Amino acid sequence: DPTGKQSTDMQFYFGPNHFKTLQSSNDLSLSQKDLELEDLVYLGWPIIRWINRWFTINLFDWLSGLGLSMGVVLLLMTIIVKALVYPATYKSYMSSAKMRVLKPYISEINAKYPKQEDALKKQQETMALYSRYGVSPMGGCLPMLIQMPVFMALFFFVPNAIELRQQSFLWAPDLSTYDDIINWGTNIPLLGDHLSLFCLLFSITNILNTMYTMKQQDMGQQQMPGMKLMMYIMPVMFIFIFNGYSSGLNYYYFISGLIGILTMVILRKTTDEKKLLAMLEARKEQLQKNGRKPGSSGLMAKLEALQKEQERLQQERMNKGKR
Repeated sequence: DPTGKQSTDMQFYFGPNHFKTLQSSNDLSLSQKDLELEDLVYLGWPIIRWINRWFTINLFDWLSGLGLSMGVVLLLMTIIVKALVYPATYKSYMSSAKMRVLKPYISEINAKYPKQEDALKKQQETMALYSRYGVSPMGGCLPMLIQMPVFMALFFFVPNAIELRQQSFLWAPDLSTYDDIINWGTNIPLLGDHLSLFCLLFSITNILNTMYTMKQQDMGQQQMPGMKLMMYIMPVMFIFIFNGYSSGLNYYYFISGLIGILTMVILRKTTDEKKLLAMLEARKEQLQKNGRKPGSSGLMAKLEALQKEQERLQQERMNKGKR
């Protein structure tokens, strides 16, 4: 009240920028509305915020309550998260393994259509081949997309976790900020004035993971050299992107990358590709007995229809050119 006739009640909050502390402080508000003080801790976009609010924070608080160091807490969180998304990881790997065992048949199709103008026919026969064996080239993409919100949740949670402030681990004096092993004092565009060791290790594991993945999924690299190059450029770019982020976040991604490489190595060692190919051959025979035509269902049918439409448009352009 600017006239001073009525008193003005004000409240101040002095305390940590901690999600649950802020959330409980809403009950102390003199007003009737929820102040939603917990929103001061940014936990990401709506879906990711929901994951952080109901899963990540509770898991973090439970592990922290065991009296472990924050570095060990982040390690255990990474292992638990990787275990939860393992079914999607396994499904994605098996999808790529199925395509890998079919590579000899793909090579035959590539040899049959070596010319650039036959690229559409080559794609059609490749899709028909996948359909005959009940394999979807998009089968590995959906499981990977399912994992993304979980990994993104940690991207927003770790830098905003006040519990990590002034908590040291290994060579990092503070997990809430970067661990600069080299500091040259002059700002370099995109890189800054330092080099973070956890960030460097995170990028190296990504490069190794990319090399291993490309080696196992070498099918089609000749057709997509630009994509192959991009797969190697991205891990290098992470050095510039994450160099200024907290060492706790880079440590999480570093451990996650190591577990990812170990998982792929174990899956490759334990997968019998001869048995997998025999299983696909049996599935092919079963589909033929059921009278299913190549590309007759789901995504494969849509892709085949799209390719036929592209072929029709291409033929029309060729006819106009002749006129």
